[in-house]
Amino acid sequence: MNADCIRFDQVPHSSKLFLDFLSHSPKLAPFYAPHTISAVADYARSLSFDPKRRQAVAAVLERQNRGWETSEATLASIRRFREGAVAVVSGQQVGLFGGPFYSILKAASAVQLANELSSRGIDAVPLFWLATEDHDLAEVNQVALPGADGRFENAILPLKSNGNLPVGEVRLGPEVEPLVERVSRHLNPEIATVLRSSYRPEETFGSAFGRLFSKLFAGTGLVLLQPLDHEVHAIVGPLLLAAAEAAPELDQELLRRGGQLREAGYHEQVKVTASSTLLFVFQNGDRTVMHTAGSDFAVGAQRLSREEVFQRLREHPEHFSPNVLLRPVVQDYLLPTVAYFGGPAEIAYFAQAGVVYQRLLGRVTPVLPRLSLTVVNSRMKRLLDRYGLQLPDLFEGETKLREEIATRVLPPALRKQLEEARQTVQRVVDALTGQLAALDKTLAPAAEKSARKMLYQLQRLTGKAARAELRKHEQVAREAAELMNSLFPADRLQERTVPGILMLSENGPDLLERLAEIASGHCPGHVMFRV
Repeated sequence: MNADCIRFDQVPHSSKLFLDFLSHSPKLAPFYAPHTISAVADYARSLSFDPKRRQAVAAVLERQNRGWETSEATLASIRRFREGAVAVVSGQQVGLFGGPFYSILKAASAVQLANELSSRGIDAVPLFWLATEDHDLAEVNQVALPGADGRFENAILPLKSNGNLPVGEVRLGPEVEPLVERVSRHLNPEIATVLRSSYRPEETFGSAFGRLFSKLFAGTGLVLLQPLDHEVHAIVGPLLLAAAEAAPELDQELLRRGGQLREAGYHEQVKVTASSTLLFVFQNGDRTVMHTAGSDFAVGAQRLSREEVFQRLREHPEHFSPNVLLRPVVQDYLLPTVAYFGGPAEIAYFAQAGVVYQRLLGRVTPVLPRLSLTVVNSRMKRLLDRYGLQLPDLFEGETKLREEIATRVLPPALRKQLEEARQTVQRVVDALTGQLAALDKTLAPAAEKSARKMLYQLQRLTGKAARAELRKHEQVAREAAELMNSLFPADRLQERTVPGILMLSENGPDLLERLAEIASGHCPGHVMFRV
């Protein structure tokens, strides 16, 4: 396997909480369920789940997935679910054309672990949650495409604002057709055909995403679930009612949990106030936050008594939806989830959501980091090897990368002399520091400070020489840009910018199978995979 595991502390913008989570720091033990594979297997063996609810959810899964023209492998997974299988879950917003590559990586992570658990004698199926209840259209109505210079730019589907309605209900309309054709020019014929058959004017963001993933993951057994469904709301109604009834207590527990996180040196992903609840209400074309107001509730300017809200929840649970801290609990009320694969932000949510799990379900689902990966094709591998680079060398930006490459293509004699000068300065200062410290301890810090200044000036001189060399070599500048555009586009990880369908199209039909193989290695960092 041509894969390297890169520590996340080398990856830009990795939070302290996420890094400590990956290292299983004892400081985080109070906030999470144990999250090793062995702990997940033990949790799966002990998990009990309401059989009546299982049958109701299985009926919804079969109806929804058949509607997306799913594969026989997925229908087989639903039959196993109906008969008692547990679920390994991930999910994502229903981004246009399947969203960035990390959506694919999340689903592949769930597929791999479900297979691994099944090999251990635990019947498990992979499931992907379509976050159709989110209401931020601007987060899902665009796709990043490479321009003439190779840099990625967002192409936006020109739709009118949907107010605060869930994006899963938004019709694509005829505006989607020219954008589908534009994207298809970047795809191989097979993926382009799948895209055209999924993203049609009559589809919604939710149904088109479902059709696309059903086709891309055909044969893997991946099951899809979209919660924007009256039957789903009817099943989950009792949980939403329980969340409303316990709103004051949940709010206090979340405020305490936030304080505990801050005391431990971490951040809160979700801001909780003294009037927060975990519910939104659909009314007048908007999805509006519900707050507590004394002993009552408030939705916008409207004040509602507790009994009014409870009655509406009993009669019309479809008028309510969970916020980000309740959503995973809703998911695991519906499903016998033994593990959820999330990205860094989702893992941070779980640190807070644990108190909601305990209050409403009496258990906390283990959360695992999804596969994180950069695909390096043969052209990019040659460039990295030519200049002696590794992926982290790109993380400081294109300007720094160009200087680094230029430094490495300086005439060998000059490069050798500059390195010898650096070593000489360091050696002389080290010797002087020892002698000065023996003479007067206060002189040692001054010597070290002088050394830093001299080495800095020498580094500046090396940079100037590199830039002079760069001006003579246009090819170096072009290749630095090419590396950035492919492996760290827009100064972000490839997986967060490049569409998943583009990655599948460019890297061959067996990429999904290879992703599962990489995920089985359980790299605790970011994987650089050379195809």
